[in-house]
Amino acid sequence: MSLRVQPISRDEHLAFVAGRPSVSHMQIPSWGDVKPDWRAESLGWFDGTGALVGAGLVLLRPVPRLRRYLAYLPEGPVVDWQAPDLVERWLAPMLAHLKGRGAFSVKMGPPVVVRRWSAAAVKAAIAAPDAHRLGDVEPTSYEQGAQDVADRLRRAGWRPAARGGEEGFAAGQPRHVFQVPFAGRSLDDVHSGLNQQWRRNIKKAENAGVKVVRGGAEDLPAFYGLYLETAERDRFVPRPLSYFQRMWEALNAEHPDRMRLYLAHHDGEVLAAATMLTVGEHVWYSYGASTGRRREVQPGNAMQWRMMADAHELGAAVYDLRGITDTLDESHHLLGLLRFKVGTGGEAVEYLGEWDFPLNKLLHGALSLYLARR
Repeated sequence: MSLRVQPISRDEHLAFVAGRPSVSHMQIPSWGDVKPDWRAESLGWFDGTGALVGAGLVLLRPVPRLRRYLAYLPEGPVVDWQAPDLVERWLAPMLAHLKGRGAFSVKMGPPVVVRRWSAAAVKAAIAAPDAHRLGDVEPTSYEQGAQDVADRLRRAGWRPAARGGEEGFAAGQPRHVFQVPFAGRSLDDVHSGLNQQWRRNIKKAENAGVKVVRGGAEDLPAFYGLYLETAERDRFVPRPLSYFQRMWEALNAEHPDRMRLYLAHHDGEVLAAATMLTVGEHVWYSYGASTGRRREVQPGNAMQWRMMADAHELGAAVYDLRGITDTLDESHHLLGLLRFKVGTGGEAVEYLGEWDFPLNKLLHGALSLYLARR
């Protein structure tokens, strides 16, 4: 018997999320408040007894002059992805509901891990002359069942979303991320897992007098100034300050400690800043920013270590440094960021990526063509 999909209240959605150890920060009700250009709706999956067994945040983007929508579930929905009747019981009623809401296309990001590479494996891959992408290298582990999920989706008419932009930083959410497992580890163990350069830099920052503090909403402009400098240096289009102010207000209104801001000070100047998000046992380093000045005092390492220590104190099972490039080309400008994250001693993680289902093939094709030409 297929499940029943219908809108649920924010409280119902939050109660469901609270019962799970890990749910993406993009699958909680407040994330819809961060995206004013989208219409947000919390969906619930109900079984025959009326129990809520799945949930998802869907963002509906209107098409100008048409009463039709692109439906997007970033890093979701939160359903039983390993269920043998995944397509018929879980996804079919979702598609039927969204089609009834006027959606012409559905995009989702199954939170299904495919492969993992240890820090040592990634480091060796970067040094290997014949490895051009992470996928060229034998992973440390495969996740059982991930390929079955992909096969079921393809047979049902779902298609992997086209990738564009920077590897790992395309429109949509990153397929490759870097995570540091915390579950069952002491903070000393996490510290021992850092590579020698990281430990040396943390000590150097401490000796130089770098102080890392938590900030408030009033410190967002200081973060934003560094963020603009970072955007110019790393060649990406920055979001407006209002976006981060909206994030702060929306996320922390839902939970008082959902979003944190950290700032690394040295001799009266803020040299680095970052935001940290928490949902259950999953903590994300979401946005980072730094100046090119006084890099020798290593504010970035000091700030990350403070965030990792605080995440550990919060009971995090994983500290997520988000997107990484999957290219291993020495000339690529994002390889330095990959090296920085590898120094934490964590692991590179590949997810199943985002998938599209065209409910109206003509409109879906027109949208794909438009996006390809942007």
